[in-house]
Amino acid sequence: MSIVLSDISKKFGDFCALDHINLEIPQGELLALLGPSGCGKTTLLRIIAGLERADTGKVLFNGQDMTDEDVRNRGIGFVFQHYALFRHMTVFDNVAFGLRFKPAKLRPSEAIIRKNVKELLALVHLDWLADRYPDQLSGGQRQRIALARALAVEPAVLLLDEPFGALDASVRKELRLWLRHLHQNLHVTTIFVTHDQEEAMEVASEIVVVNKGKVEQKGTPSKIYDEPHNDFVSRFVGQTNVFHLEKDDAHWLKSAGIVFDNPQGVTAHVRPHNISVEKQINGTESAIVLKDWQHLGAIIRLELVKDSANGAGKTIYAEMPNDAFRHSALKRGDKVSLFIKHAHWFN
Repeated sequence: MSIVLSDISKKFGDFCALDHINLEIPQGELLALLGPSGCGKTTLLRIIAGLERADTGKVLFNGQDMTDEDVRNRGIGFVFQHYALFRHMTVFDNVAFGLRFKPAKLRPSEAIIRKNVKELLALVHLDWLADRYPDQLSGGQRQRIALARALAVEPAVLLLDEPFGALDASVRKELRLWLRHLHQNLHVTTIFVTHDQEEAMEVASEIVVVNKGKVEQKGTPSKIYDEPHNDFVSRFVGQTNVFHLEKDDAHWLKSAGIVFDNPQGVTAHVRPHNISVEKQINGTESAIVLKDWQHLGAIIRLELVKDSANGAGKTIYAEMPNDAFRHSALKRGDKVSLFIKHAHWFN
C-alpha cells in the first residue's frame, strides 16, 4: 500500500510537533523516520496509524483519504518498543489474538488461525516456543513475537516505533538484519521510527530525516550520507569534521597543506573517510599531530590535533583501513600531512 501525507501539522499546546509535512511512501517501501528525540517522528507514525489526529492535512492510503478513518479500519500492524505482549497468554495465543478478535463475519476458523499462526512462528524462527509465556523469552524473542502478532492480521502497512530500542547492542544488530530479510520476503509497506543513525542506514531502503517537526531530507542511505542537503543532516547522519573558514581554522589548515576544491560556502563538512593521512617527512613542518586512535575492527579512527604546547587544539577525525594503518607505522605524537579528498560546503 502506498501512503501520501499531505500538509500534516500537529501542535500540543504551544509546541509545534509537526510543521506542514509532505511525504510520499511507495508501496512495499522499508522506510526509516530518523531524527533526534522530540523531533516529531513518533507523532507522525501515530497519525499514520490513526492513534493521533493531525490539526491540518490529509493521510491517503492508495489514494483513498483515511484522515478521519478509525484505527481499526486502516489495516495497520503496529509494533511498540516495549513489545506490549499479553503476559498471561502463551506465545501462540499472543500471535493468534488479532485473528480471534476480528468481527465474526471476518474471523477465520480456528483451524485456519492455528495454521496461520504456526506459519508465522516458523517465519520468525520461533515455532519451538509456541507454548511458552512472554516472561520466559529473551528480549529479542519477545520483539519477534510482537512482529509476528502484528503480521498475523495481514496488515497493509506495518509501523514500528523504536522496535529495537530496549535491546542490547548485539541483539539489535541481529534483529536489524532479520527485519530487512523479512521485509524482502513479505514486501509489506513498513515504516519504523529510530534515532539510531546506524540502524536506519543498515535496515531502511529509504530514510526520512526529521528535525523540529520538519523533513530535512528524504533519500536512500547512500544519498543521505554522501549528499547531505544541509548542515543538520551532515552532522546528524554519521560523523563529520566541521571547518569554519571565516574563523581561525583557515590559516592553520592552509599551513598544513590541506586543499579544499571549489569552495561554495563558508563551512566545510568532511567525513573522516575523506581525509588521507601520511606520516610527515623529516625536515618539513606540519601543524597536525596524531594524538590517539580507536580500533573499530577493519577501520582505524585517527584523532588528530593542531600541534601546540599543551596538546590542545581543534580535533580532526580521519579513518583508514586497519592494514594501511599498520603499514604506516604511525605513533602517538607523530606529525602528519593531510589531504581532504571531498568536502560538503554550507553557508
